[in-house]
Amino acid sequence: MTYEIEPTTGDSGWFTHDRFGLFIHWGLYSLAARHEWLQSRERLSGEKYRNKYFNKFDPDLYDPELWAQLSYDAGMKYAVVTTKHHEGFCLWDSKLTDYKAPNTPAGRDLIRPMTEAFRERGMKVGFYHSLIDWHHPHYTIDTKHPLRLDEEAIAESAKKDFAQYRDYLFGQTKELLTEYGDVDLLFYDFSFPEENGLPGKGKEDWNSKELIKLIRELQPNVLLNDRLQIGGDITTPEQYLPTKWVQIDGKRVVWETPHTFSGSWGYHRDEESWKSVDMLVKMLIDVVSKGGNLLLNVGPTGRGEFDERSIDRLKGIGNWMRRHNRSIYGCTQAPETIECPQDCRLTYNPETNRLYVHVYSWPFKSIHLHGLAGQVEYAQLLNDASEIRFKQGIVHSGIDNGAYKEGRDEKTLVLSLPVKKPDVAVPVIELFLKGGA
Repeated sequence: MTYEIEPTTGDSGWFTHDRFGLFIHWGLYSLAARHEWLQSRERLSGEKYRNKYFNKFDPDLYDPELWAQLSYDAGMKYAVVTTKHHEGFCLWDSKLTDYKAPNTPAGRDLIRPMTEAFRERGMKVGFYHSLIDWHHPHYTIDTKHPLRLDEEAIAESAKKDFAQYRDYLFGQTKELLTEYGDVDLLFYDFSFPEENGLPGKGKEDWNSKELIKLIRELQPNVLLNDRLQIGGDITTPEQYLPTKWVQIDGKRVVWETPHTFSGSWGYHRDEESWKSVDMLVKMLIDVVSKGGNLLLNVGPTGRGEFDERSIDRLKGIGNWMRRHNRSIYGCTQAPETIECPQDCRLTYNPETNRLYVHVYSWPFKSIHLHGLAGQVEYAQLLNDASEIRFKQGIVHSGIDNGAYKEGRDEKTLVLSLPVKKPDVAVPVIELFLKGGA
């Protein structure tokens, strides 16, 4: 079976197949190494922030081929790269500003070699672009702005012409969508309400309607996220695992959840709340079991490397994905008629008609699949293709049958497991359903 999902304007076919992507947050904040929002948190003006970090940005160890290979080996199928974060610093050679990587010691466009490296490996490429800009001279003060408590700056902000910033936003969007070939995904960030007497910013400020029109004219197939406050193709609950398939107005939608390895998107030297490989694998499984995608973030260092903690996690996920990606790619939520066993997650590939049982807690000897008796042709552990034998129905011996039922009923299929758990983060049992490809 297949679920009915709200159609998208952009091409979401590849997206709902690939399921697993890389997010990259990289900018001047990587030098500070204490969170990508430090300019706002520490209330630094655009001038002070620029003077401190701009001429120090020298990623001499930047190797986009290595970045792409690490993510490819982790099983990621697409990458979304920050072109500009809230600080306003641009990683590409924008003709509309001098606040860009080519004017730092980096001396070059950093986006182009990244896009080329990912595409060479068959990966899709997306751009993250901040609607917020704490450097642009006509970006007005709001509730997120670094100078939101500076009365003199607030008074000065009233004289600014936000329309000039909006033209800049449109102009940079046009650059990104005309200079880098086919862009598969656009991730804008973000709209927000007023707070504590300060204004927010939303669709009227960005002129989202016209911005989306421009985007669709330039690249009709691009997937657009939902943070312009008008529609979008992809719904993006952030740093949160939904309890079920995300719905809007009662209808299932294409969705993706962005997550960090730790508590920061940008490189954070002293952050220690790093998720384990096992947790990250389970997050990926859980998201796919609810029909979604996982976008997992790396914050490279100021010298242009993925730090060792990121590499350790990527390699760990890759070890699991190499043997188990059939339970992720092309998969979605299992049919609602199939009951998920205790301590498990189910994914389902409608093209091959195979059901995948992800075993979070390895049980003694048996997994009971209620209602699946007579529907399974073959079962195996996915990591090594070793057969899993199963029992189903009741054998009638002509005597009192109670002793032979083992607690089963005629509709339950029982998988007979080895006592020892396979040496993988999450074991997966692949069920070949009858009538499959």
